[in-house]
Amino acid sequence: MANQPNKIPSDHIGVLLAATVMIVGGWGGLYTLVTTTLPRVGQRWLFFVLLHIAVTGTVLPFVRYLNVRFTPIDVPLPPGGVLVRQSVWVGLFVVTCAWLQIPRVLNPPIAFFIALVFVVIEVFLRSREIAQERYDD
Repeated sequence: MANQPNKIPSDHIGVLLAATVMIVGGWGGLYTLVTTTLPRVGQRWLFFVLLHIAVTGTVLPFVRYLNVRFTPIDVPLPPGGVLVRQSVWVGLFVVTCAWLQIPRVLNPPIAFFIALVFVVIEVFLRSREIAQERYDD
């Protein structure tokens, strides 16, 4: 099945709508949390959850763009679940960096290796999915 340049798959439309909800809810919730509450333990965990939702929703359109841009014409686009998973990795990276910044242990080498771990896991998962798709055909 070849990609049609002007046709957006229905699961991508759903993912982009979910990204919009995540952006509004995540950043709005973060704004409300930061401006109206004191930094206590419960609010700290809520901060991390809202940060993850906000970042994941924000990078979803960019992840979709990169997947559409770099997928060859003769190969079907990755499903929406792959886009969400890749965006969740980015959100998890940002939350992990924010969490490590609290005790001031985050530095560039640690951030690089954390990002490298997430990239390696995603490459492994995606290569297995592609191999399974080829096997099923």
